[in-house]
Amino acid sequence: MATGTTAPASLSELQSSYDALTARGLKLDLTRGKPSLAQLDLSGALLDLPLSVEHTAADGTDVRNYGGSDGLPEMRAIFGDLLGIPVEQLLALGNASLNVMHDVIVHALLHGVPGTAGSDKTIPWRDEQIAFLCPSPGYDRHFAITEHLGIRMIPLPYLDGGRLDLVAIAEHLKDPSVRGMWLVPLYANPGGQIVTVEEAQALVSLPAAPDFRIFWDNAYAVHHLTSDEKPAIDVLGLAAAAGTPDRPLVFASTSKITQAGAGVSFFGASPANIAWYRLHASVQTIGPDKVNQLRHARFLESADGVRAHMRKHRELLAPKFATVERILAERLTGHATWTTPLGGYFVTLTAPHGTATRAVELAKAAGIAVTPAGAAFPYSEDPDDALIRIAPSFPSLDDLEAAIDGLCSCVLLAEADAAEK
Repeated sequence: MATGTTAPASLSELQSSYDALTARGLKLDLTRGKPSLAQLDLSGALLDLPLSVEHTAADGTDVRNYGGSDGLPEMRAIFGDLLGIPVEQLLALGNASLNVMHDVIVHALLHGVPGTAGSDKTIPWRDEQIAFLCPSPGYDRHFAITEHLGIRMIPLPYLDGGRLDLVAIAEHLKDPSVRGMWLVPLYANPGGQIVTVEEAQALVSLPAAPDFRIFWDNAYAVHHLTSDEKPAIDVLGLAAAAGTPDRPLVFASTSKITQAGAGVSFFGASPANIAWYRLHASVQTIGPDKVNQLRHARFLESADGVRAHMRKHRELLAPKFATVERILAERLTGHATWTTPLGGYFVTLTAPHGTATRAVELAKAAGIAVTPAGAAFPYSEDPDDALIRIAPSFPSLDDLEAAIDGLCSCVLLAEADAAEK
């Protein structure tokens, strides 16, 4: 976290600066972690592959036809390597991992999940008032799923340094109604936290309800901002060794690797969970978009091909994150703190307590769209009203500079307004 001191400006000076900002008529967007047009262009060749001539997968599957519900083996092999998951325990599915997470929870609510290892017994989650542990701040779309489906969410603040509070987790897991936990293990949205192997081992080893599941969302497994390319943790292997093979459910996708709206998602789990998912998914679909999967397999070629492709993304993204860091240091040192992530798509700005909502409102009025304050918390309730999520990826560098500088003015004005009250 960065911090320091600067000379304060008066409220009237800050208001004049803000008035000048609004007069510029800006229309800038820092809301979501969307790839920029330049990033999307990196995979433009996907659309040029000659599948009209050759449309047969490595196992002989004609991708134009029905079937192949597990997804193409070549795509499963590429991402099995990247995620540390055996091919037979990894499915390649539709374009959105969020869709798969939603469906997994709905299947669990309606039918239950496999109970203790080796048991076929299932108990529908809907029969009880279940709860999910929600490390916070966290991914707003995770929280939207659980809230929409009526699942009680338990906020779980990170410890200083971004560590998981394993003591609090262990205490919550004594409650048998706790059936799930959201977790982004690498470069968490929005704080950039990184789960350690030791933390992962603890999570798969702690006593819990037999059908407790960790929703291990590896959304940013290959989205590095530095040359330190941390490998994905083999959480399924750790769970199997701990005697809880069914506990982790692993999700990932190519959404921020190739085309954001036309990618491939992945679901990895124990053999029992894979069989369970196949059973319930079989009534939804006869198979995923295998044409798109073959296109991806030929474009990416291998796990090393994905890694090389993501280094091109890093060349575009790293300067934007550096720009955010520079402007925040110039404008907000002594007034706020912020994260300096090693990967992922977000910077978390912690404004003075009680000012985030006002700062975001001021930014919106000035033409700078920012994710609503509180969105990164269950029920959109930030207990400190301090966190602002910044997504630097989509704007051009010039637009990003203008947006971050303007946001800083809004944070300072909100702080000065609060001090006057």
